[in-house]
Amino acid sequence: MGDMVKGNIAMGEAAIRAGMHIYCGYPITPSSEVMEYLSWRAQEAGRQFIQAANEGEAMYMVYGAASIGSRVLTASSGLGISLKQEGVTYMAAADYPAVMINVCRYGDGLGSLESGQTDYKRETRGGGNGDYRNIVLSPSTVQEAVDLVYLAFDLSEKYRNIVVILTEGALGQMMEDCDYPPMKEVPYYDWAFDGKYTHGPYPSQMAVDLHAKGIKNNEKRAAITENEQRWEAVGVEDAEYVLFAYGIPGRVVLGIVDELRKKGEKVGIIRPISLWPFPQKAFDSINKNVKGFISVETADSGQMLEDVALYAKKKGFGNVPCYFISSPPGVPKSKFVLENFEAIKAGKVKEVF
Repeated sequence: MGDMVKGNIAMGEAAIRAGMHIYCGYPITPSSEVMEYLSWRAQEAGRQFIQAANEGEAMYMVYGAASIGSRVLTASSGLGISLKQEGVTYMAAADYPAVMINVCRYGDGLGSLESGQTDYKRETRGGGNGDYRNIVLSPSTVQEAVDLVYLAFDLSEKYRNIVVILTEGALGQMMEDCDYPPMKEVPYYDWAFDGKYTHGPYPSQMAVDLHAKGIKNNEKRAAITENEQRWEAVGVEDAEYVLFAYGIPGRVVLGIVDELRKKGEKVGIIRPISLWPFPQKAFDSINKNVKGFISVETADSGQMLEDVALYAKKKGFGNVPCYFISSPPGVPKSKFVLENFEAIKAGKVKEVF
């Protein structure tokens, strides 16, 4: 058993061990401990740390650091991530890699300080102007958060793409035991911009054929979609109902499925770990006679539900109804999810798709 560590701190340490060269950010609840930890740990490990004056400035520091070949990290929550989006789009245009941690809070606009999953659509659809996708990974435990942050830097470099760790306030603030991976020393990337304009990537979109670049980006997205789908599946081979849930709700639903299967009920769960690319291959193992798909999310409306319905149709389950369980802010209560599941089974809830 490893040390008991708060999720935000564990992710900060995982970034150090993954070879992070520099952190650039601005504090916001409930992500601030990532920054607070790295404010001293980065220097101790021989890395760099910068607190910017605001979120937009922090993201352009990320852009600058990435352009010269640094492994760079930023973290924020809710509207803080929204304020970074202009810089994110410029990084997508330049094919610059970085890792972003979004410790999601519930609600629109300023939202609340409570844990939620209301940023799913923004993160899985790019978030800013233009036509791009970020790789999005979502942990359900502190250990998985450590493992995914460690992986994220390698994926980011491999595909020259931003990787988002989409977690929740609850996981960022909770303490669990975890084991850290080994320290990895990473040199600066050899493709980095050196100011001579003798090789790419060029920092200006004016210097490239954007249509040709778009075709190349589509090829990259296809490769990511094929190679980077990640999920956990339990009981789907004979399930009459399959529940979809990621992050903290995924943990809750895993327990519910285990409890129901012990009682003889045929239920299963798909817990997406990659939110983009969405794990559409998970449908290949689902019982062809399944009666319904149910998305459980800590959000007002079914955001992931739309992807569930989309890929259900693509995979030949187009006539299977898709339902939504909207969990209030915070950690979903098993009793609440069970009551809503029973209402769906009893025909008291109308399908969304």
